[in-house]
Amino acid sequence: MKMMSGRLAAILGGTVSIILSAQTPAPHRECAGLTGLTLPDITIGEAVAVPAEASGEIRAPHCRVTGVIGTEIRFSLLLPDAWNGKFMMGGGGGFVGMISNQAKTTVNDGYATVGTDTGHPGEMFDAGWALDHLERQVNWGFVAVHRTAETAKAILRHYYGATEKHSYFSGCSNGGRQGLMEAQRFPGDFDGIVVGAPAHDFVGLAAQFVRDAQAVFPNSRNLSAPMFTPETLQSVEAQIVEKCDAVDGVTDGLLEDPRRCNVDVAGLAGLSNRQRAALRKIYAETSGKEGAIYPARPVGGEGEVDGWPKWITGGSRFATGQSPSLGFALATHLFKFLVFNDPSWDYSRYDVTNARKDARLAATFMNASNPDLDTFKAKGGKLIVWHGWSDPLNPLATIKYYEQVQERDAGVRDYLRMFLMPGVLHCGGGPGPDTVDWPTTLADWVENGKAPDRVIARKAAASNAVSRTRPLCPYPQRAEYTRAGSTDDAANFVCR
Repeated sequence: MKMMSGRLAAILGGTVSIILSAQTPAPHRECAGLTGLTLPDITIGEAVAVPAEASGEIRAPHCRVTGVIGTEIRFSLLLPDAWNGKFMMGGGGGFVGMISNQAKTTVNDGYATVGTDTGHPGEMFDAGWALDHLERQVNWGFVAVHRTAETAKAILRHYYGATEKHSYFSGCSNGGRQGLMEAQRFPGDFDGIVVGAPAHDFVGLAAQFVRDAQAVFPNSRNLSAPMFTPETLQSVEAQIVEKCDAVDGVTDGLLEDPRRCNVDVAGLAGLSNRQRAALRKIYAETSGKEGAIYPARPVGGEGEVDGWPKWITGGSRFATGQSPSLGFALATHLFKFLVFNDPSWDYSRYDVTNARKDARLAATFMNASNPDLDTFKAKGGKLIVWHGWSDPLNPLATIKYYEQVQERDAGVRDYLRMFLMPGVLHCGGGPGPDTVDWPTTLADWVENGKAPDRVIARKAAASNAVSRTRPLCPYPQRAEYTRAGSTDDAANFVCR
């Protein structure tokens, strides 16, 4: 394994900060001039003025600054011409590898916003870059986000001649893990954080996906034939919805809380014995020699294209390289390159009960599962966590984390609210209302003290018209129908 550089050792020993003058500098609003800015251990590659666009994701005129921090942490910072005085960093999914900013559209609302590749080149579900390279592993784990946040703040302060009024982070999946990591390790970086569907226990999640792969792809030399056809999975989901849809008092195709749905796999029609055995493994808890590794998976999302076929069973357009599903890719690459440093490692032969022990070192820099948020709370930070109930990455793991925080701090609601979204897949999609203005919700809490007691989620139809709205209630509350009016209108639900 490559030796840890002196710079990395210093970072791991404590927070590395960019020291700025105590006095507010004069503004330097000439974009191109930022290429001459000198900051310690940072190289500015380019600074380009980007004009307004009539359409597309990024419409606001802005200055785009790209550069490298340290050896190879690349970043891209967008500085809007009409700055609202605030900063928003966006997370990145999977193993990142390319500059990613899941909050980049906030530049249209006046936020200065930044993203990073977390310190290595590569594809989102390819971790070959990590082989015998501890510095890259730790940069991806937690260092790169922190250093990028500090770098971006230093540049924007120079450019605008003012310090940001508030600083925020928003990310989903691995981006959600990054957000929790910031709250746990660097609680002073952001005033507020939005965490979506966090892969915060990356080791446990990877162990679950390895067990899934063993169930549906038992032969590692033959990954081309999915065990389940799309039609079979759609039938499974339809049978589950038919059985449990009305449990929450509303027949609307959504399960408000799948934990209330008890399904016996033996009673599902249209399955072979082999398929039933695989389903039992996928739904079951992943256990180890010292107890549970990852919670049992709730029902939901089996027949959705972006659900099980994408993440578990394969046979979708999301197969990547030699991997039939994204969960397969994520898990096998994690164990090959971040745990065992062995590209020839074979998932089909692995004893998953050893996962916690084998990945003990990797967990120290990739898992964001520490429930101690005392310092983040003391600094006045606010944290919003959300997760789709039909997410194959398992919302019960997120619930477990929330309950661990609550166990050590009964006042958790003062700074942390969690929302569960019925019928929503990983980071969005599915039949449930999946769109929420999280940045505005977070800013309202941080800046105005308005805690989110009821958040409205929307579902857009093909025409982009809103087809359904539903309130999201802070856990453990859930939305209940008032028995009057349309079940597609949030106004007809209350939080209880």
